[in-house]
Amino acid sequence: MTRRTAVVLFNLGGPDSPAAVKPFLRNLFSDPAILRQPALPRWLLARLIAALRAPKARRIYGRIGGGSPILAQTRAQAGALSEAIRDLDARVFVCMRYWHPMASETAQEVGDFAPDRIVLLPLYPQFSTSTTASSFAAWDRAAAAAGLVAETRRVCCYPAEPGFVEALARLTRREIERASRFGRCRVLFSVHGLPKKFVAAGDPYQAQVERTVAAVAARLDGLRFDPVVCYQSRVGPLAWLGPSTEDEIERAGADGAPVVVRPGAFVSEHSETLVELDMDYARRAEAAGVPAYLRTPAVGTDAAFVGGLAGLVRRALDGPPGIDGGDGERCARGLRACPLAPPIEAPP
Repeated sequence: MTRRTAVVLFNLGGPDSPAAVKPFLRNLFSDPAILRQPALPRWLLARLIAALRAPKARRIYGRIGGGSPILAQTRAQAGALSEAIRDLDARVFVCMRYWHPMASETAQEVGDFAPDRIVLLPLYPQFSTSTTASSFAAWDRAAAAAGLVAETRRVCCYPAEPGFVEALARLTRREIERASRFGRCRVLFSVHGLPKKFVAAGDPYQAQVERTVAAVAARLDGLRFDPVVCYQSRVGPLAWLGPSTEDEIERAGADGAPVVVRPGAFVSEHSETLVELDMDYARRAEAAGVPAYLRTPAVGTDAAFVGGLAGLVRRALDGPPGIDGGDGERCARGLRACPLAPPIEAPP
């Protein structure tokens, strides 16, 4: 007997119009996984930050048509995944964290579908408390409110999933070959930043990003290039992971090295790639004297990546209900925020 399956794709979301920018930011900074303050101060700060940042954010989104393309791209990924698992009695749903369709809306749609099983699949290849854990928590609240009782399997992360790595490597190889005409290429694996205190508390994001980069670099064996992990999109006064992408662009200019920027965690295009990387950092690279500045596209609906997602769904369905590490690897013991990390042993 075929069991009906709902697959829920998670992404952060983005404002779909200038009017949506302020409430989107308010939703973002109201999340306790982002702004780690007690409830009342967080509520007040979220509204203050949203009011202060909204004008600048509207200008940013205005440079790409007034809104984020992330929902349309996530829906395209959902459609491609549906095709890849068409032999299953499954439907793929989209769930955004900070703008529509958010968890309460998607949970209602899933309830109307009445599945026997649910697979939660984040479009964050690397686990972080600020992304995957936050999306799962929001889903759990919404699923309980919607009365969903289907058994649920969760894909925790997949930083070195072969299809994901293949897509990254193939798209990067093309740009390395172009940039290498200008000298030994420097590949900047640029990912969204994270406050250092999150990592100190056991968040596995940095370690998983480094696993992704190591896997991609291994697939690019035979090419001459220097891989660099760097971080973009810093917000606020906290100390963040480094080096920053901006600093690495400046260093490449000083060294006369051509640059290929490889988004290492974003799987779709949005303001951080289309504005920050393609416009702002491109101008910075020109001013710094970088001889060539190329940016590889996000994996999007690349066949290898979508095939990898399909494999993650099948693996989750073949295993017991609960949470799965996707590529079979476990985080180190000290990365205690990862749900799959081994427990820290008590001292004797």
